[in-house]
Amino acid sequence: MAGSVSAPLTSVDVEMEPVQLVAPDGTPTTTSTADPYRRDFPPETLAWLYESMVVTRDLDVEFVNLQRQGELALFASCRGQEAAQIGASACLRKTDWMFPQYREIGAFLLRGITPAQIGAVWRGKWHGGLGFTDKCVAPIAIPIGTHGLHAVGAAMAAQRLGEDSVTLAFLGDGATSEGDAHEALNFAAVFKAPCVFFVTNNQWAISVPVSHQMAAPSIAHRAVAYGMPGVRVDGNDVLACFAVTSEAAKRARDGGGPTLIEALTYRMGPHTTSDDPTRYRSDDEVAQWAARDPITRYRTYLQSVGVWSDRLEERVGARSKRLRAELRDAIVGAEDFDVTEMFDTVYHDITPDLVAQREQLRAERAKEA
Repeated sequence: MAGSVSAPLTSVDVEMEPVQLVAPDGTPTTTSTADPYRRDFPPETLAWLYESMVVTRDLDVEFVNLQRQGELALFASCRGQEAAQIGASACLRKTDWMFPQYREIGAFLLRGITPAQIGAVWRGKWHGGLGFTDKCVAPIAIPIGTHGLHAVGAAMAAQRLGEDSVTLAFLGDGATSEGDAHEALNFAAVFKAPCVFFVTNNQWAISVPVSHQMAAPSIAHRAVAYGMPGVRVDGNDVLACFAVTSEAAKRARDGGGPTLIEALTYRMGPHTTSDDPTRYRSDDEVAQWAARDPITRYRTYLQSVGVWSDRLEERVGARSKRLRAELRDAIVGAEDFDVTEMFDTVYHDITPDLVAQREQLRAERAKEA
């Protein structure tokens, strides 16, 4: 039958090698002057990217410690994914909007959002997330995939207002299995919205591997069905993530529409602090990805190009120590909040149903006292 497809594409037909500027051993990859992703990064930028990655990981450790000590309700670690989120967000303008999930500590830090502000979210304070929009960052999205639609809406608003800003939506591989993500991608492509979809493929959607989420060769390959470019990038290579996202943002800014980026990386820790990853993945798998650690790789690269130094390491360590102390000062021993406040802040005027629920909860808590 004309127009039919009789068999699935083979791996040879659909080969799409991830963009890589720094090899796993820390050596620069060979690129030609015609390579659209080739970049000449000044030493200051190279050092700044390293500092941002290390500080992100150190803060991540502090957040996990605070949760284990009972100071935070929950936390989702980003350990192992620092290169992806730093590279993707570092290339944007401050007026470009970011729509994060819940692991983008590095992206928040680059925009000037403080550890205390991030901590308020995970502590469950009613004001958690306030101040994010002042930095052109949407509040943390816990529902999976819903914020992709918000990113497209913001991009279309900028389009209609004649602004040259773009939006960046951080999605996980699991989010691409949600209907909201499909709708966002399709809508963005149809209306050529200046939106970049940055999918952090960390191999696991909680306990479900990517291989059980789709039959396509890769997430990036799905882009062709939406009518937009799809790019795969080594998510443990901060320079490649910077270059690929920068190119996609430029295309969107010039009216070329959206791009779907798949960053291949790994979630080294549990899905959240309430998860036990040993129940669904092997130690060998974790060890293989640990050998590709993005910070170790990038440090080796900086040493080879003469940017890394003891002085840089000391500066990074001092900043990490200061920010970790700021986080602990803001969280440890903080005044407990009244849980019934959540009913008061849903609407401008509380509804009768919420009043009833609030009073029911108060009565139940009084019995437990």
